[in-house]
Amino acid sequence: MKKSKSMMVMFLTPSILIFSAVFIYPIFRTIMMSFFDVKRPSMPSSEWVFNGLDNYVKIFDSSFFWTSMDNIFKIWLIGGIFVLSVALLFAVILTGDICFKNFYKSAIYMTNVISSVAMASMWIYYVYNQRFGLLHNLFKTLGFEKLAKVKWLGSDMIFWSMLFAFCFSAVGYYMLIFISGIEKIPSDLYEASTIDGANKFKQFFYVTLPLLRGVFKTNLTFWTINAVGFFVWTKMFSPIQSENGTITPMVYMYELIFGSKIVTNTDAGAGAAIGCVLTFFVLIAFFAFNKVIKNDDLEY
Repeated sequence: MKKSKSMMVMFLTPSILIFSAVFIYPIFRTIMMSFFDVKRPSMPSSEWVFNGLDNYVKIFDSSFFWTSMDNIFKIWLIGGIFVLSVALLFAVILTGDICFKNFYKSAIYMTNVISSVAMASMWIYYVYNQRFGLLHNLFKTLGFEKLAKVKWLGSDMIFWSMLFAFCFSAVGYYMLIFISGIEKIPSDLYEASTIDGANKFKQFFYVTLPLLRGVFKTNLTFWTINAVGFFVWTKMFSPIQSENGTITPMVYMYELIFGSKIVTNTDAGAGAAIGCVLTFFVLIAFFAFNKVIKNDDLEY
């Protein structure tokens, strides 16, 4: 018994040390940094100057921060409704009796295999381009001249163009999670509901949806994390300088830490404060989802 315990300690100790070094220490350092005046992330801790809540006051007084928070909220809410609705629709269709379902699953999920940089480049240069993009040529061919002249990457439309492109590439991931949940529902429930006279729509609302509460909670949590971490798409759609229509908290945090045309003086302490605020919102969302969406009473 003693030998087995010593073996467990011997094998677990390296994992715990690596986990602490990779995850625990950076989190602790970021939280501490948010309460100090730190100009560069590489600055030694001995040179940090304690400033209390000044970093939080600074970011809350910044118009860029609130613009970025407004953008991320719209990405989370509008994008979430679109992505999860379409993903659920595809999942329901592809778990039914249709031909080539595996092909369709692979085709829809393919956008998640391609890197975000490649996907964003495809949308920017081959879909939204005003001279030879897909939308321009399509609307011009159909005779919709006004739509053909729309500047999809202009300041008025760039946010919605970016959001749609991001949502398009995200649907497949959440679709597979919904499919895994639907496939776990026993077929006996559908057979019993059919005998009771329920059609496909009633089966969906009274059988499928109630038994997908746990899957909805998982997808909402993953979507919240992905929305909060929105970064690559912004840098691709605004590679030189972030705009009001594309800036997100992650991008603003990056620019505070490493500098940009908008932020000329770096401030790693304020950047750490943004990271703490975003983490706080993710935790609040996680606990809210667990509180509101309960599936412990569903047994099947």
